[in-house]
Amino acid sequence: MHHASLPAAYPSLWRSESWASRPALSDAAGAATLSYGALYERVSALAGRLRQAGVQPRQLVALAMERSPDAVVAILAVMAAGACPCPLEPRLTQEEIRDRLRSVGAGIVLADAVNLPSLDLADGTRRLRIDALPDAPPCWADGIRPEDPGLLLFTSGSTGRPKGVLLSHKGLLNNARGVVPLTGLAPADKLLHVMPLYHTNGLNNQIFSPFLAGAHVVLAGRFRAPDTPRLLDTHRPTIITGVPTMYSRMLDLDFTAASLAALRFARCGSAPITRELHARIEAVLKCPLVVSYGLSEATCTSTINPPSKRKIGSIGKALPHQRVYLRAADGGIIDQPGVDGEICIEGDSLMLGYLGVKEDGVQEPAGPVLRSGDLGRVDEEGYFYITGRLKDVIIRGGENISPALIEQAISACPDVSSCCVVGRPDADLGEVPVAFVVPADPARQDKARIQAAVSERLSRIYQLEDVYFVDSLPENSVGKIDRKALARSLAQEA
Repeated sequence: MHHASLPAAYPSLWRSESWASRPALSDAAGAATLSYGALYERVSALAGRLRQAGVQPRQLVALAMERSPDAVVAILAVMAAGACPCPLEPRLTQEEIRDRLRSVGAGIVLADAVNLPSLDLADGTRRLRIDALPDAPPCWADGIRPEDPGLLLFTSGSTGRPKGVLLSHKGLLNNARGVVPLTGLAPADKLLHVMPLYHTNGLNNQIFSPFLAGAHVVLAGRFRAPDTPRLLDTHRPTIITGVPTMYSRMLDLDFTAASLAALRFARCGSAPITRELHARIEAVLKCPLVVSYGLSEATCTSTINPPSKRKIGSIGKALPHQRVYLRAADGGIIDQPGVDGEICIEGDSLMLGYLGVKEDGVQEPAGPVLRSGDLGRVDEEGYFYITGRLKDVIIRGGENISPALIEQAISACPDVSSCCVVGRPDADLGEVPVAFVVPADPARQDKARIQAAVSERLSRIYQLEDVYFVDSLPENSVGKIDRKALARSLAQEA
């Protein structure tokens, strides 16, 4: 594979004798299936019409479309036209869409009939209706350079205002050529796709990578746990991908042995997962759960567990073609196992930079090293483990405590449904760890038992100062536990 980009690699593969008649993309019902040959025709035809409508190479093109095979074709067609797709998440308000487009300087929106009416765009932004583009000969751009922009994703910025992460063609290709061999993606694979098409994983690992390996992608509807037994039974996938919340919602459902028989592995990323949940998911799905780790700023995946040699509790090993290492507080590199440091990433997968943080869509360039803000350690075999967030670290009397380690110990208690550990201000020690716990049975709230569970597993500095029992934990818009809200409530109390 000596291609400079995915759009350069796809045509010869998709049109080849062995691939052309193979299934590439199906809808949820399995009714409308595109072969690789037909996918090439559809993408190149739409790319030609986009060029005819005035879409220029390297131009940002936002997409406002319903989740469907048509949306997948549209994203690929923008790339084949040499432009940079920027998928918008569905159901944004007009104001949010305007703000996003303005912040990154996107001048064109490609929309379907459902989304067009809600696009009331002022300030010279062009609306292209996908089913009303001018006729034109098919096109597949051949001048795409490795450092050209290939995809723009909006991150759910913790500041509230989303930032545009600008990824290069070099990065998209680098991610795919790392993921394909490490997960053994092959033409025999059938991937059930239930994650969003505006999320880096939903695109890079579940569209771009399978299409480089000749696998079959089934684009199901948005994830709803009750739908999964029927979907697995209808499609018999070899791979499914989700986030921990999705899998935990599937645990109480009934799956037939036949619907699970084809599964090689399930993939999980985007948020930490406890060992207990990991083991329960594997018991239900009867296959390995492969945990990976990455950031949009490094395209998608930087470490992954090999499906045949996964370690529970680990985020896996570094992908080929990337450098992943731990940085000590003094800036040195940690090379011995079992020592905590900040996870850093280098190589071709790093983003071109942020758009929209400065005014007028000026790019804020990326440095040669991406500092993740995550604390981790590595074992003798090169498997990484996340031990916490740099900014979540509790500093107790000068000693750094990772809340995640305490949370794992608490989660092992059978009478705990979920928990979150944060630092409580303390006059003597600066901060002390306290736990917010959602009990499995509200009638049983045994503080001493939870404190004992932590002292049995962890050294003295990790001991819980206090336990607060709550009905639920606050969540942010992405569905992750909102630590800041809990920390604020403690600070106000103090």
